[in-house]
Amino acid sequence: MARVIHVFRQPDRFVAGTVGQPGDRTFYLQASEQSRLISVALEKQQVAVLAERIGSLLEEVHRRFGADVPDEPPADDVDVDPLDVPVEEEFRVGTMGLGWDAESKAVVIELLAISEEEVDEAVVLDDTEEGPDAVRVFLSPSAARAFAHRADRVVNAGRKPCPLCAEPLDPDGHICPRQNGYRRTEADED
Repeated sequence: MARVIHVFRQPDRFVAGTVGQPGDRTFYLQASEQSRLISVALEKQQVAVLAERIGSLLEEVHRRFGADVPDEPPADDVDVDPLDVPVEEEFRVGTMGLGWDAESKAVVIELLAISEEEVDEAVVLDDTEEGPDAVRVFLSPSAARAFAHRADRVVNAGRKPCPLCAEPLDPDGHICPRQNGYRRTEADED
C-alpha cells in the first residue's frame, strides 16, 4: 500500500498536548490547516527531544543563514488552548525528521509512523512512494520557537520530581531509591 503524507505548508495550528492525568498522560502533536486536523501520538521523551532540537536548529539557521529568529516566541504566537477535539490518533510516531527549507525559510518537521520494517533515512523528508505514513509541517521561525516553548511547558507540566532522586512523585506516595526503603520517623531523631 502506498504511503500517505499529510503536508501542512501553512498550518493554522501545530501544537503539543496531552490527554489524561499526570502519570497517565498520552502525548500528541496536532496539526490543523483550514478544515484538516491530524493528531499523532508519541512518547513524552520524543516531545522533549523535538523541542530541544528545534531550538538548536533555529540557532544554527540564524548563525549560518542570518535568518530572523526570535529569542523568545512572540506573544501572539504562543498557543495556550487545549488540543482540538476529537483527538483521534492517526498513528504513533516512530521516527522524526527535522530540517530547514531555505526556499520558504521554514522549519520542516516530519513525523513518521512506527513501522515493522527498519526505516531507511532516505524516506525522511522525501516524497517516495514506499515507507511509513507521515505528517510534514512547515513552520516559520517564530512559529517553531512558539511550538518548542509550548512543548517544553507540556512536558514539564506532569508530576513534580522527588527532591532526592528526581523520579516523578505519585499522588499516593513514592518509594525513593535513595532512601533504600527506609523511612525516617520522629522517633529516629532522638
